[in-house]
Amino acid sequence: MKQLRLGIIGYGNMGRFHHNNILEGKCPEITVTAIAEPNKARLKAVKEKEKGEKLTAALFESHEELIKSGLADAVVIATPHYFHPQIAIDCLTAGLHVMVEKPAGVYTKNVRQLNETAARSGLVFGMMFNQRTNHVYRKLRELVKSGDFGNIRRSNWIITDWYRPQAYYDSGAWRATWAGEGGGVLLNQCPHQLDLWQWICGMPIKIKSHMAFGKWHDIEVEDEVTAYAEYADGSSGVFVTSTGDACGTNRLEIQMDKAKFVVEGGKLYGWELFPAEQEFSATNKEPFGTPEVREMEIVTDNLYTGHVGVLNAFADAINHGRSLVAGGGEGINGLLISNAMHLSAWTGGEVEIPFDEDEYYRLLMERVAGSRVAKKPQTFTQADISGTF
Repeated sequence: MKQLRLGIIGYGNMGRFHHNNILEGKCPEITVTAIAEPNKARLKAVKEKEKGEKLTAALFESHEELIKSGLADAVVIATPHYFHPQIAIDCLTAGLHVMVEKPAGVYTKNVRQLNETAARSGLVFGMMFNQRTNHVYRKLRELVKSGDFGNIRRSNWIITDWYRPQAYYDSGAWRATWAGEGGGVLLNQCPHQLDLWQWICGMPIKIKSHMAFGKWHDIEVEDEVTAYAEYADGSSGVFVTSTGDACGTNRLEIQMDKAKFVVEGGKLYGWELFPAEQEFSATNKEPFGTPEVREMEIVTDNLYTGHVGVLNAFADAINHGRSLVAGGGEGINGLLISNAMHLSAWTGGEVEIPFDEDEYYRLLMERVAGSRVAKKPQTFTQADISGTF
């Protein structure tokens, strides 16, 4: 069995998580051969672990050193958000395959540069969208895309079970700042949902959002969002999220011409109309008539491989030419939506997608300049915030 020599860049919560999964034998075609971690205290802990567990990974203080070592064929990038695109570009340019943790970056302008570099490289480039392996969302996408139930009319996702107390934000000076993270609940907690929303329902063409910045916490960035989306086919969507609801909800509802689907509590429910609404409305003669509704029996494969499934697909793509769970180029889609939401809130108007990415960057940098974290992201080092996600 061919072993993929993997480097892990960023040894915070996610870097350790991926490493432990591999050490436990869950990724049989992957061996961790190198780790880059700029936080010296954390790197010392890794060295102590290596001594105690006789690990074989070489340790470095920067991703540049890891690249130059020649010890890795591919990398997983699990650093803070701002650094994802440039580190990925450096690795791809050096001939390494790349897997990036969510989100792809903070703003679409440099993520687009990353995508262009990846396309030219011919290397395998993936995103860690592990929620795409969830059988519930895979089945929902299959049903929506099947054509059996007509078109989407409306989607609503309320995802407010991201509750965070003030102590969470106080645990790091960089947290929930424009300079440290580049956003709040949309960029930190919601990238998976934004990706799934567009993966299942498609990309909107317009966004209008209302945001509250520091409404429920002493923070700079958004902790409550309500956004309205319009699509080219005339359908609409609403996305609601918050970190301020101590008793939150996670419910996705999709209304189609001939069915309604709901995901809640980790389960998928469905109801089918007989006939489709258009046909019923055109032929029905009763003023208060409604189509017949039958609850659907939806069967899934019950598989949810998560992060391990994404890594194994990554190794499969490199070693055997098979498909990724999510191509790296797709990472820009959810970010386009969240950037559009921010832009709408900042300007007070409706935002068309695509939007002016230079304007977005300018407005973001204005907020970075006034951030309570005095350093700009270009000089704000990984070591300042690494290992704390």
